[in-house]
Amino acid sequence: MTTAATRPGDRRVSPVFLGIVAVAAVTGWATWTGFSDVPGVAVFLFVTSAWIVSLCLHEYAHARTALHSGDVSVGAKGYLTLNPMKYTHALLSIVLPVVFVIMGGIGLPGGAVFIDRGRIRGRWRHSLISAAGPLTNVLFAVVCTAPFWLGALDGVPPAFRYALGFLALLQVTAAILNLLPVPGLDGYGVIEPWLSRDVRRQVEPFAPFGLLFVFALLWVPSVNGVFFDGVDAVLRVLCVEEIDRYCGFDLFRFWQDTGDICTV
Repeated sequence: MTTAATRPGDRRVSPVFLGIVAVAAVTGWATWTGFSDVPGVAVFLFVTSAWIVSLCLHEYAHARTALHSGDVSVGAKGYLTLNPMKYTHALLSIVLPVVFVIMGGIGLPGGAVFIDRGRIRGRWRHSLISAAGPLTNVLFAVVCTAPFWLGALDGVPPAFRYALGFLALLQVTAAILNLLPVPGLDGYGVIEPWLSRDVRRQVEPFAPFGLLFVFALLWVPSVNGVFFDGVDAVLRVLCVEEIDRYCGFDLFRFWQDTGDICTV
């Protein structure tokens, strides 16, 4: 069984993705140096572009793992180019997660790539394909919080520190939400291959509504409290304090005047 994409161009990194990375790099530099007269604008563009980069890497991880598990069709679909325009539904995969970040500061998982599961043999491979995406969010969170847990914050400008703290919040919320064993989310995809055929058949009709169900539950104060307590616990392990996350979100929403507590 071949695991190579059908054409060399199928794995060439898209200029669209490189452009997004360039925006993240330039606005990250502007956040670090204080180049912008309005720090929140630089933070907004930096966090948003970095968040989109993480979404692309999340879906790439699914596709790349599927490729090496037997689904050679992912190359022809453009999933290996990291181009978000190639995803199954750009609105749900990119636009909606960004809107949720702006509205509530939560990392929304987006279903974006179609994997031909019929080409893949072995339950472990199916589980690994589903797990690859949220594990990418976990890795992204570890990397962007490295200055915190390494104790290397000396000399890091406050605006950049706050931006990293908020970006870490998005990655952790995305990873936790994605790993919930709810139909339609990656967590269910991890356990689905191990369920009986009858159970999978009964659950399948609910998959399109799984994410909506989760967000409806998050409106319940007790559930919301448990969820964010878990997020807070993970971020504290990564040495990211609440003030860093709060000020990151405060700067991100630069169009709102929320006081001087996070002045940089």
